[in-house]
This record gives sequence, structure tokens and C-alpha cells, in this order.
Amino acid sequence: MIDWLQVVILALIQGVTEFLPVSSSAHLLLPSELLGWPDQGLAFDISVHAGTLCAVVFYFRQALFGLARAFMPHSGLDRSECWALMIATVPVLLAGFGLKELIADQARTVVVITTTTLLFGILLGCADWVSRRGQRRHAVIGYRDALLIGCAQTLALIPGTSRSGITITAALFLGYHPTVAARFSFLLSVPVIAGAVFVMLMSDRISMPADAGADYGIAFLVSACFAYATIRGFMYWVSKIGLMPFVVYRLLLGFMLWIWVVEGF
Repeated sequence: MIDWLQVVILALIQGVTEFLPVSSSAHLLLPSELLGWPDQGLAFDISVHAGTLCAVVFYFRQALFGLARAFMPHSGLDRSECWALMIATVPVLLAGFGLKELIADQARTVVVITTTTLLFGILLGCADWVSRRGQRRHAVIGYRDALLIGCAQTLALIPGTSRSGITITAALFLGYHPTVAARFSFLLSVPVIAGAVFVMLMSDRISMPADAGADYGIAFLVSACFAYATIRGFMYWVSKIGLMPFVVYRLLLGFMLWIWVVEGF
């Protein structure tokens, strides 16, 4: 079992990087490889993902409440965003059940994460450039575009891609404003993270030592607090500055990982 300092650091990394377009898997790999930290275990993963789920639900509580009201009988409210989110969720559910174990076993390597960090960082930069110069500035995600964004989201099963990064990239290429793309990406994370937590809870690989409850509680709180702060900061940042700083960061991180691979560290 990892000690409390490792718990705090890894939970902080998960909370900050889960919703940024920078890949949480790349950042969680570094402490493990550089410092020789042991695998945190499935119970830890459940704790931090539950924390990030609570953070995004709390931040978008009014929007989610409105979506829930729209599906009540005779509400008379517009259900188009609900359907768009459902449509976008289907591809990753299908791909996750079919390919998750294969990807987890064969794709979680430094070489793969380095490649995807660089490749999808470049794509994010291109998408940001296109969105700044395009004439289309859609405010509502259409059904066809929701399906395309959902298909793009399946690429996030490959470590290093970044779920938020690839969905925002797809939305930008489709002509949506960065704030609209970010909002849809975060709302889309609710069913995805909830589904991931459910699958992990159903796993027979969960092992929770009797004295580890406090550590998992700390992991939950740290990831929730930092995830909430990250969402707030990112929504403000993307509306004022854009996504290019994250593109630069991804490229720098990718080149650092590439040098690490080449030098054989």
C-alpha cells in the first residue's frame, strides 16, 4: 500500500489532470516510473475517480438538474442536450467493453503515452487554430456532431490521449466555440466516469486493507477539491485565453518523455 504522501500527490495529480486536456495517465506514470512507486491499486482508482465525479457533478449541478427536469413527464423543456449527451456516450461504452482489457494490457507503455501526448497535443493546437479563424461558432451541439465527438472520445481509451482533450479537439474541429466544447466535454464526463467507477466496483480485483480506509478517504477529498478548482479555473481560462498554453505544455511534456525513452531512463 502506498503511504499517505503518495496518496496525496497522486490524488492531486488525478484531480488536476482529469479535466485538463493534458492526459492524466501520462502524469500518473511519471511518479511511478521515476520514483519507483508501487501501483496504487483498484480501490485507490475508485476513490479518486469518485472524487472527480463528485466535483464535476457539483460544479454543473444546475445544468444537470435542468437536464433531469427535461426528462420528467410533461416538462415541456428542451431535451436536445440530453439526447446529444446520450448519443455521445454510446460509442465509448461499446468500445470500453470490447477493448478496455486489450488496451490496458498492451497500450499502457511509456512509448505509447509519449506518442499520444505529442500527437494529440498537435491536433489540439490545430483545432484551436481552426476555431479562432473559423466562421462557425455553434452554441448547441447537434446530434450528428455529438456522435462524432463520442466516436473521438473512444480514442481516450488509449493512455496519453486525454478524454477531455480529444473531445474538445473534436468539437473545435466541428466549429464549436471553445467554451461550448469544454462545457459539453465536462458534462459528457459524468456518465463516462460514473460508468468507469461502476465497472471498477464490479471487479473482482478490488483489494482494500482494513487499515487503508483513511488513505482512500484522503484520496477522495483531495481529488474532489482539486478537480473542482481545476474545472472552475479551466472554464475561466478557456474563455479568456484559449487552449494554446495546454498545447505548449503537452508538447513540452511529450518531448521530455521522448528524451526519456531515447536515453533509456
